[in-house]
Amino acid sequence: MPGSSAVTNADPILVSLIEDDRQCAAMLTKALTGESSFRLLASYRTAEEALIDLPQRPPHVALVDLHLPGMGGIECIAELSAKLPEVAFVVLTALPDDESLFRALRSGAVGYMLKTTEVDSVIDAVRVARSGGSPMSRGIARKVVRYFHEPRPNADNALDKLSAREREVLESLANGLRYKEIAEVLKVSEDTVRTYVRRTYQKLQVTSRTEAVVKLLRR
Repeated sequence: MPGSSAVTNADPILVSLIEDDRQCAAMLTKALTGESSFRLLASYRTAEEALIDLPQRPPHVALVDLHLPGMGGIECIAELSAKLPEVAFVVLTALPDDESLFRALRSGAVGYMLKTTEVDSVIDAVRVARSGGSPMSRGIARKVVRYFHEPRPNADNALDKLSAREREVLESLANGLRYKEIAEVLKVSEDTVRTYVRRTYQKLQVTSRTEAVVKLLRR
């Protein structure tokens, strides 16, 4: 992973790492601390450490290795995203496979990057995730596209159970809006948005933004 170029922003993107590979963590730390547009809040070597400390100082974006000692990255993302829906979790992995890819997305990850990707691209992925996008390495994106091209029998009609406002919130989530932005558009409080999101998840029988958006896109 070669180094990245500096970009200056008034409000830095807060980032945390959950990575046990010292070399990978060191390269990402150097890249993130070398730019004024980022602020590295913490670097954790285990999921257990992150579960304790990260909720106390949540970042905007968390880069998470899938293969951690003890609890794995997917389980870690699932627990943290349930508590911190505003945090964008981006997977870092050396060994991509379809099962891990879709399990990670179902757990709440918004992006999926390979460790073979140049560090510039990983840093760009942080920016994309912060802006509400879903960054993915090229080969990973192709896997996702192929998945949606596969025929799906018995289309899910759970969306018909949503109220007009719940559907509006879901479409806003699909467009990458954060809770605060949805609240401003709908002229309601963030707590009200959270209530709509919780009801939507219950009706769709999902546990994350990604799963809910997938159901909307399959319609």
